[in-house]
Formats: sequence, C-alpha cells, structure tokens
Amino acid sequence: MTVLLWGALPYVALALLVAGLVWRYRYDKYGWTTRSSQVYESRLLNIASPVFHYGILFVLAGHLVGLFVPVSWTQASGVDEHAYHLLSLYGGTAAGVLTVAGVGLLVYRRRTRAPVFRATTANDKAMYLLLIGAIALGMAAKLTHTGGNGYDYRRTIAPWARGLFTLRPETGLMTGVPVLYQVHAVVGMVLIAFVPYSRLVHMFSAPVQYLFRPYVVYRTRDPRQLGPRPERRGWERPGG
Repeated sequence: MTVLLWGALPYVALALLVAGLVWRYRYDKYGWTTRSSQVYESRLLNIASPVFHYGILFVLAGHLVGLFVPVSWTQASGVDEHAYHLLSLYGGTAAGVLTVAGVGLLVYRRRTRAPVFRATTANDKAMYLLLIGAIALGMAAKLTHTGGNGYDYRRTIAPWARGLFTLRPETGLMTGVPVLYQVHAVVGMVLIAFVPYSRLVHMFSAPVQYLFRPYVVYRTRDPRQLGPRPERRGWERPGG
C-alpha cells in the first residue's frame, strides 16, 4: 500500500494531468475555458472570484515554498524553525480561509441564482467538492499539529515530493506522517489529475503575455479634420 500510494499514485496523477491537457488542446480547444456564468449574475461573482483566485495563489505559493525549498536554504537566510512555523501557520491559515471563503461564495452564488444553478454540471460539483476537501484537510492538518514548532513536514513530505522529480521517491518517509497530512496529499493528487477534465484547466491558459506586450494608446480624433487621416511612418507624438 505504501508503494501504491506514495510511489505509483503521484505518477498516475501526473500522467492523467498531461494526457488530459493534450486531449483538451487537440480535441476540445473551444471547451478550454472557465465557462463563465457572468452573463447570468455579476455582483457576487465580482467579489467571490478575486477572493478565491488570490487565496488559491497564496496557497499554491505556500506549498511550493514548503515542499521545494529545503530547510538549509531558509536557515541560511536567517529564518529559524520557529519563525518558519509561525509564518507557515498564520500565513497558510489565512490563505486557506481566503480560499474557502471564495469557494463558499461561489457555491452560494450557484445555489441561490437560478440561471447559474441550471448551468452547473456534475463536473462542477465534483470540482468544488475536491477543492473544498483539499483546502479543508490541509488546514485541519496544520491546525491539529500546532504545538511547539508543529509537525515538521519539511523533513518527511518535502523530501518525498522532491524525490518524485528525480524518479526516486522515498516512500518510507510517508509511513510516519500524520493521517490528516496523508489524506490531504492523496486528495491533492486526485485534484491534480482532475484539473484538465474540469473548468480548472483554464489555469494553464493564463494571459501571461499581457505582461510583456506593448501598451495600447488611445487618442482622440480632431473633429475638424475631414477625410481619411494621412498615413505616417513610425510612431506619432502624443497629441498628434
């Protein structure tokens, strides 16, 4: 069971993620979207969506730091174990609460707005269930082990996670991990495998190129000018 959960399941989840992304890109490009329901209701969405997205970004950033930044690196930067524990506890809890609040508002909106509810699929319900489950389990695991410096997952779960990328996962490290952390990890892997088959696939099409494209400048047209505007080569001066 140890090898199955911590040696095989991660690669199954990764394979399903990659295969799903390839399949969606080749055969369902027009379905590669959030299937926005803003046309049905926008007031609650304008609050819930930013809350959820900022929360989940903080959660992902915390997981990346916790799993892939070794203890020696944080200690070398002057952050001792107690300080890291407090930052992880309060920062992680705040990010989790923000995410759960966002998901809660989104679910409330879908349940109380009839047009949005009618547009909700079984796939959407499974997505919300997995999201809430993964976040809630992570918060429960963190808050259950708050004594002293908390549970030191950076010496068990983190080395196991890094070992997955070198194809040498140390599955034995996960045998003594608290049950809540183990269940959280399993649900997280299921969520990763589920991403390309749900509306969450849109995270892989974030418009990052917008950060690097030239500015779009809008200018008013001189109403006294008649006829087509003469063509000019190069950039025009402001006000021209």
